[in-house]
Amino acid sequence: MSAFPHERPSAYLLLEDGRRFDGFSFGSVGPAFGEVVFNTSMTGYQEILTDPSYTGQLVTMTYPLIGNYGVNPEDEESEAPAAAGFIVRELSRVDSSWRSEGGLEAYLERHGIAGITEVDTRALTRHIRKEGAMRGAIAPADVDESELLEQIREHPEMEGLDLACGVSDHDGYELRPTGEEEFHVLAWDFGVKAHSPKLLAERGCRVTVVPSSITVDEIVAADPDGFFISNGPGDPAAVEVATEAILRLAEMEVPIFGICLGHQLISRAFGAETYKLPFGHHGGNHPVKAVHRKTVEITSQNHGFAVRAEGSGELPGAPELEVTHWNLYDGTVEGVRHRTLPVFAVQYHPESAPGPHDSRYLFDDFIDLMKAGKAKGQGGTRVA
Repeated sequence: MSAFPHERPSAYLLLEDGRRFDGFSFGSVGPAFGEVVFNTSMTGYQEILTDPSYTGQLVTMTYPLIGNYGVNPEDEESEAPAAAGFIVRELSRVDSSWRSEGGLEAYLERHGIAGITEVDTRALTRHIRKEGAMRGAIAPADVDESELLEQIREHPEMEGLDLACGVSDHDGYELRPTGEEEFHVLAWDFGVKAHSPKLLAERGCRVTVVPSSITVDEIVAADPDGFFISNGPGDPAAVEVATEAILRLAEMEVPIFGICLGHQLISRAFGAETYKLPFGHHGGNHPVKAVHRKTVEITSQNHGFAVRAEGSGELPGAPELEVTHWNLYDGTVEGVRHRTLPVFAVQYHPESAPGPHDSRYLFDDFIDLMKAGKAKGQGGTRVA
């Protein structure tokens, strides 16, 4: 059972502009440094903590009560938390779900992740919305504030930072399909969440998850039926390894599906630009307009960068791409597809872990592209 706040060590969150938020420590003690962002999901804190896209970030949960259903291995998106720290209004004193195999506090302590509770997360979120995401630190109350501020300002900024290649699984792994194998998919791991390969395996795919360091020739030699490009942390402009592979496979008409960072890398490969959003999109309640379907999806999102578009809806530098999805909060690009090649991508997380599940049809669209490719005699017979 979690302790009352007054039974915990005092701690504080300090932002690079000098704004301070006091609270109480839980999990590891810290100090912990990173970019401070907020997430508006009501559930799914374990999936959020273990999403590799949160590498280098201190995550603030806007929902006030966190930890009430505990943690369990099934909800992990990677083997350990990736977030640099965790900021909550109230840490639940009990975890009451039948699925729980432990408490959130012990989970963070075991993995060395610093947390802070009893923070005014509403005030913190309003500050970030006004001033933008910024660097910060969670630290014990006895840490000198001026010294901590100096360390925060020396911490690397997210813009220009290649974090994706650092979180990739260097060995790779393979998932067997559920039932008979219909396709072989190569999943390029820049911080892939566990549910994406699982959803492909459920659709008859043998999924080979490969590290970011794989060469273009190795990708081509694998002769996949489809190529999946994962989510991941950091600035897409700093990930320079992707362009050649994307263009080469696209020219061979291998179906390509990218999400989140993968969406940004595909867009950049075809000439589009990316830029940093003021405070990013993080949460499970973002409305997205699907242009061709004429529907609105409620989506799960986690990204700090976006693809640049003109007011006309065109992508500067990328005439071969068309926009398929728009964010209804701020009008940013949420999806693209190639006008002639079997390439498409979305900015959000269709694996929906945590939910909602509105966007899982995109995995079916990917399957359909691979079926069409096989029908044209492309599967398993391509020559570089």
